[in-house]
Amino acid sequence: MTSLALFSLLYFAVSVLTLTDSSLSSITTAASPAASKCTLLNRFQPDFVVQGNYVIGGIFPIHFSLKLRDLNGTYRPPPINCNAHKLNPRVFRWAQTMRLAVEEINQNPVLLPNQTLGYRIFDSCAHPLTGKRAVLSMLNGVSEENSSMCTNASSILAVIGATGSAESIVVSRILQTFRIPMISYASSCACLSDRQKYPTFFRVIPSDDYQVKAIAQLLVHLNWTWVGLLRGDHDYGRFAAKGLLRELQDTKVCVAYQEIIPLLYTRKMGLRIMKVMRSSTAKVVVVFLGDLLMTPFMRDYMTQNITGIQWVASEALVMSSVLSGKEYYPYMGGTIGFGIRKGHIPTLGDFLQTVNPKRYPDNVLVHELWESLYGCSPLPSSVTQMPPCSGQESLLEQHSAYMNTSSPSITYNVYKAVYAIAHSLHKLLLCQPGRGPFQNNSCAQSNNIHPWQLQHYLQEVNFQIGDEEVDFDAKGDSVPYYDIINWQRGKEGNIEFVNVGLFNGTKAVGEELLIQEDRIMWAGHQSEVPVSVCSASCLPGSRKAVRRGEPICCFDCVPCDSGKISNQTNSVDCATCPEDFWSNKDRTACISKKVEYLTFDSLGIALTVMSVVGACFTLAVCGVFFCYRHTAIVRVNNSELSFFILFALTLCFLCCLLFIGKPTYWSCMLRHTAFSITFSLCISCILGKTLVVLAAFTATRPGHNIMKWLGPKQQRTIISSCTLVQVVICAAWLIDSPPFPSRNTQYEHSKIILECSVGSSLAFWCVLGYIGLQACLCFVLAFLARKLPGNFNEAKFITFSMLIFCAVWLAFIPAYISSPGNYTDAVESFAILTSSFGLLFCLFAPKSYIILLKPEKNTKQHLMGKEKK
Repeated sequence: MTSLALFSLLYFAVSVLTLTDSSLSSITTAASPAASKCTLLNRFQPDFVVQGNYVIGGIFPIHFSLKLRDLNGTYRPPPINCNAHKLNPRVFRWAQTMRLAVEEINQNPVLLPNQTLGYRIFDSCAHPLTGKRAVLSMLNGVSEENSSMCTNASSILAVIGATGSAESIVVSRILQTFRIPMISYASSCACLSDRQKYPTFFRVIPSDDYQVKAIAQLLVHLNWTWVGLLRGDHDYGRFAAKGLLRELQDTKVCVAYQEIIPLLYTRKMGLRIMKVMRSSTAKVVVVFLGDLLMTPFMRDYMTQNITGIQWVASEALVMSSVLSGKEYYPYMGGTIGFGIRKGHIPTLGDFLQTVNPKRYPDNVLVHELWESLYGCSPLPSSVTQMPPCSGQESLLEQHSAYMNTSSPSITYNVYKAVYAIAHSLHKLLLCQPGRGPFQNNSCAQSNNIHPWQLQHYLQEVNFQIGDEEVDFDAKGDSVPYYDIINWQRGKEGNIEFVNVGLFNGTKAVGEELLIQEDRIMWAGHQSEVPVSVCSASCLPGSRKAVRRGEPICCFDCVPCDSGKISNQTNSVDCATCPEDFWSNKDRTACISKKVEYLTFDSLGIALTVMSVVGACFTLAVCGVFFCYRHTAIVRVNNSELSFFILFALTLCFLCCLLFIGKPTYWSCMLRHTAFSITFSLCISCILGKTLVVLAAFTATRPGHNIMKWLGPKQQRTIISSCTLVQVVICAAWLIDSPPFPSRNTQYEHSKIILECSVGSSLAFWCVLGYIGLQACLCFVLAFLARKLPGNFNEAKFITFSMLIFCAVWLAFIPAYISSPGNYTDAVESFAILTSSFGLLFCLFAPKSYIILLKPEKNTKQHLMGKEKK
């Protein structure tokens, strides 16, 4: 239960005991229990009364200022009075609309034939306390003679009212005790939909649950993600703000601040709220206030010269004529909000023209209306200080607060409420005995209808009025329709309320809002939608990163990581590109990864040239040796082994070409196997030559005949055997786990590197290890023979060639492991070429030099070191 409701009930209890400030009926029990009499200790007369067969009540805040005194309990409280100089012409029109509707119904031969409706209309002064007084006076009756509260059913069948939700809460709690239904025309608080707390409450205005849903959709539709919230310190403001926050939970809209304007407004409090508004980056402010609280706030607001705020008004404020003056336009122009759907009442304008002091000379409210509209009084000058007038002045268009019948939203609600009661009562009276809805299928007695019986029919009422269908749901709420209202500058500089859209709660979710943005004039007289965000939108290629400790609407824009993209504004996360794709430079799209392998580009061409040049050099040396095959230097170095070595070196140079180009299944298998077998053949030949050299010089010693074991046939056997071991290893490798082309996406994620996977790492390193073993054995044997006699000791050159060979391949191992991508193939190719050139030049350059440039040394005597000095 709210504090206001508790206070009202407490006040009601005190009033019952004191019987001072309201027209309560006191039950004074005499000595005999049978003797009881209802006595009115104070009278609170209605402002308009018409008798009828069935009477309904009306509560309107005709005055919007209340004279409250300090009730400190030291004296008898005086009556609570409304401020006579604060009559609201707009609300007075509402009261006249109720009178008009009753007159139309009484003259209608179809609706409630032979029956008449009466009414009692009271002024609530826009305050719960006087609202309570009004409803209690309404229940008591005008006098003791007419009051039947002590003995019979209530003379009031239903009540039209009240305006504010706080007033309706108080009034409804009193009426539910007597089971009297009430229909509110302006109370929209969602709290009133609770049938457990307010079982007799109905309304023809949509619940704030729909209003906050509409406001939330508007904020989302206009991309206002950072808004302020200003509400009144009452149930309407509390429940509306709570409902809006609930609706915004699943959206991208955040509330920057929530400020409360107290019921007892002070300038100090207002300035503090304005300071918050000025310092905030939120340029849109949602308002859940009525003009009663907004007016003093706006007076201080205008003195601070704060502009640029886009107001979003609830239905309690959006149609307020109090704030429609031209002085408000620079500060509130462009306001947009949801107003109660308009309706047309054809006879209203003419009826309002008939209300004047001449026709109602005794009605105080009509006199006050004239004072408010014309600034004169039809009463004698001795009674008032205002200048006199006839009371027959014509009501003109400038009296829009009273005469505005073009958009009577609340007025139309009052009209619908009266007709809802009339249709319910009509259906009740048509009930046929034995087919009724009450106990034993009974009907209500037409001469003694109880309000709770009328409520049953009111719950089920359904009728057409104009082009609108009127009915109530199980909670007493009506169909939710709102007009979207925009505050625009009129011809005379004042504010005009322009309809720019519609919210239809009966539509499917997401289709309720219909708005014409091209017709809207925004704050600051701008035609473009204002921007209200905590952080600027993140462009495609970046994502939102929420700041720690701040709302989700406040974020930083973080560029997407490599390999991820975002192609939408304000992406929450970046999407990872598929395996064969990579992000472009702007991180907005996935593009195919660049495919890399050792191609015939600059590096590939260089290796190709080196390979071809090496093969050509080898063939050239082979040609020289072939031409000079009968000379001593060729014959003494075993020409057959020399040609084998040159053949193997040619293949070594040419096998580098297998490493260049797009890897295929066959090229991958040929790369390593061809390289390993040709090098093994080459090293086997060099090993045979080393053994021959070592054996040749050893055979010159007495008792040694080792050369017979190293003849040409044996040399071929050694070469074939050593090469065959490598062939067997390669064959096992190809059978078990052969090399194959693979796509390496791990080393550099932005590229696809096509390479040859070795398949079996063990086999690969066995191949290299076997070649290394051959080279080491060759190196050891050549090293042992380096000091043998002779001017041309080939063992020295074999030693140097093996030394270079081993150095190259020892350096190859770490370079191969650490080389990125296609450079792995380049490193292996370079190692093959380098070691091949080392073998070619170390083994054959000295011989070619002698053959071509020093032919005089190409003799057996010189080579054996036996030439004469």
